[in-house]
Amino acid sequence: MFAIVGIVLVFAAIIAGFLMEKGHIAVLLQPAELLIIVGAAAGTLLVANPVRILKAIAGGLVASLKGSPFTRQRYLNTLKMLYQFLNKVRKEGLLAVEMDVEKPAESAIFKNYPEFLNDHHARDFVCDTLRTAITGGVEPFDMDQMMELDMEVHHHEAVQPVDALTTVADSLPGLGIVAAVLGVVITMGALGGPPEEIGKHVAAALVGTFLGILLCYGVVGPLAANMRKLAEEHDEYLHVLRVLLLAFLKGSAPMIAIELGRRAIPAYARPSFDEMEKTCKNKAPEQAPAAAA
Repeated sequence: MFAIVGIVLVFAAIIAGFLMEKGHIAVLLQPAELLIIVGAAAGTLLVANPVRILKAIAGGLVASLKGSPFTRQRYLNTLKMLYQFLNKVRKEGLLAVEMDVEKPAESAIFKNYPEFLNDHHARDFVCDTLRTAITGGVEPFDMDQMMELDMEVHHHEAVQPVDALTTVADSLPGLGIVAAVLGVVITMGALGGPPEEIGKHVAAALVGTFLGILLCYGVVGPLAANMRKLAEEHDEYLHVLRVLLLAFLKGSAPMIAIELGRRAIPAYARPSFDEMEKTCKNKAPEQAPAAAA
């Protein structure tokens, strides 16, 4: 949401300043220059990247406009979910949760947390780790190595669309110059005409340079930076899951494992211990009938 506000503010400030200097807004409306710059940028994006990265860029842009999902409430919900899950493991054993990790969408616990289920990276990270633990014969150290490897692979994939979009942003000023040069070529062909016509061609050429720089530093570059921050926040989220699961696999009680996970949460989203304890110890809705019985 703030990304949209920021982009609107960029354009509003530039247009307002231009109008304050007695500029004519119609001069900035150069569809041909915009077509050259945006079309060429889209073409370079298609040439340089496979389809999977293009899809990831589209998904990342949508996520950037929506805002970060890794809020304090998201972390609280995750801690509560895993507290319920680990308590079930402690009381009934690892084999009792085999179906939960094999079919998380049908799990009595996981299905109450759609944000977790929709985040397929985090869902698979947790379920694959627990599936390996159920299989047995894997030491906690080796489990930690597997989780670290999983996180490294995910991080590499997450930054590829960011790097691709950053490359496009870096190319936009150059493409603006291309549009400006084409405008100069047209201007040179109109030198024998009236001064007004020559002035329009020169203005169009300069607008090409202006649009290239504006799109680079005012739109595409900031969106790429936003996508990078979201990727880093997802890494932080996976790190919390890693710390929490590893603590439990080493033999810590569920609440101790949850507390270790809480302390791994970044400060801006970390709930207090009391807040976490009250949230975790509230019984889930599906457990209420059984408790009443």
